Amino acid sequence: MTFQELIAFLGRHPMLSLGLAGLTIALLYTEISRFWQGYKVLKPDGLTALVNRENALVVDIRAQNDFQQGHISGSKNVQPSQFDPENKQLAPAKSLPVVVVCKTGMTAGGAAKRLAKAGFEKVYVLDGGIDGWRSAGLPLVKGR
Repeated sequence: MTFQELIAFLGRHPMLSLGLAGLTIALLYTEISRFWQGYKVLKPDGLTALVNRENALVVDIRAQNDFQQGHISGSKNVQPSQFDPENKQLAPAKSLPVVVVCKTGMTAGGAAKRLAKAGFEKVYVLDGGIDGWRSAGLPLVKGR
């Protein structure tokens, strides 16, 4: 396809062209905003490596009942209503990697941003949350 053919196509299909432009802008915005969010997204296998190599703190922000039904071994449960970067479980870990975990990986982003703003140096969110961990076939611990 030549450039002239592309211009002719765009002229014949203005709504399709606007849709493509809108999607392109949305994708670019999403990718660029990741640089300024203050945290990184971590795959389940990356979490395992981070815990083993750097003694990462895993903070599970799900409800206590959900936490007790299954959580990542060694993780600490901090309720969203009590989530504070100066929390006694969190404050000592400012220089350690901290991984925030929720059910699907969507809610954890807000908590991770708060940690980054409070000066935590290495903040991560588990990609897919506990559901992603479970989908990767990794074990969960029941109880407290």
